[in-house]
Amino acid sequence: MLRYAMALLITVPVITAVVAGTGNSDQSAQSALYTVKDGNKVDPKTLNGWRTWRALACERCHGAEQEGLVGPSLVEALKVLSKEDFHTTVMNGRPEKGMPPFNGSQMVQQNWEGLYAYLKGRSDGQIQPGHLYPIE
Repeated sequence: MLRYAMALLITVPVITAVVAGTGNSDQSAQSALYTVKDGNKVDPKTLNGWRTWRALACERCHGAEQEGLVGPSLVEALKVLSKEDFHTTVMNGRPEKGMPPFNGSQMVQQNWEGLYAYLKGRSDGQIQPGHLYPIE
């Protein structure tokens, strides 16, 4: 009986985590990438990524809700763009398409992973458009 109780204690949190998640194998990687509550409260790294987005006025080309304007929809692009490819694109830009390189920006150098987390959360549908707040 004790062995069954111990197995149950170990198994229940795992089952709960799968039910609370999307049920796919990427959930654990995404959970580690960002934390979001109520759609607009996020962890400090993701919040700094959103602040970087705002400070650099990325919405001028990618849209206020990352839906795309002159530049592509990042909501769609982040469904397939790897973290490494995102880093390369942000740092080197795509001058032939009008995107400048941001490798000279200290803010981007310090917060590119948070920016990726923010945009990935938007792409995943977990982070809502608009103003973000810290998780309290």
